[in-house]
Amino acid sequence: MAEENNQNQPEDKVPGRDSPETTNIPTANAPDPEAVSGDNPNASKPPAAEKAAEAPTGEKKPAAKKEKAPAVEDKPFLEFMEQDYVPALQKAIATEGVRDLSLKFAKQPIPLKGVQFGECWQVAGSWQNGYRQFNLYFPEENIQGKKAFSCNEGKAPSTLESFLIDERKVTLDMLVSRLVYRLNGQKWLGRN
Repeated sequence: MAEENNQNQPEDKVPGRDSPETTNIPTANAPDPEAVSGDNPNASKPPAAEKAAEAPTGEKKPAAKKEKAPAVEDKPFLEFMEQDYVPALQKAIATEGVRDLSLKFAKQPIPLKGVQFGECWQVAGSWQNGYRQFNLYFPEENIQGKKAFSCNEGKAPSTLESFLIDERKVTLDMLVSRLVYRLNGQKWLGRN
């Protein structure tokens, strides 16, 4: 009895019976000539590479990808604070309903009640004729470094709190939103 043929082909046409026949199926022993990679000598060039290689010297080459613009947080500390952070904070607090906000960014002594500390860069804000005041401290002159916060109503602050200590990378939006969130926690913003 004769063996059953693959897909009803005559026995002499079945691949692999008597003579070797090549197929387009890649094997583990030979690289796929259709695969494009730098270390595949059998690979064919991609169409864009062929056109670029054939282009005459007077014609434009394909445009290179533009590099990503540096993040605003990568600016020098003073430039970032004055040009980006303070205006963004002013706008965010005004959005919450505070109309007479006074914000300043300066290097000054830390104003804790009865204690003298050194100077550091601070964002100092006040409203309601100076009755409500807050300070955001940057002792390391780096937004990714240590930060502290204090607030008070009508007198010098007595407590200094850490601010954004668990964040891996601090961004402009995070600095603004977390300070607004903290002020809202004091019930100082909006309808509080």
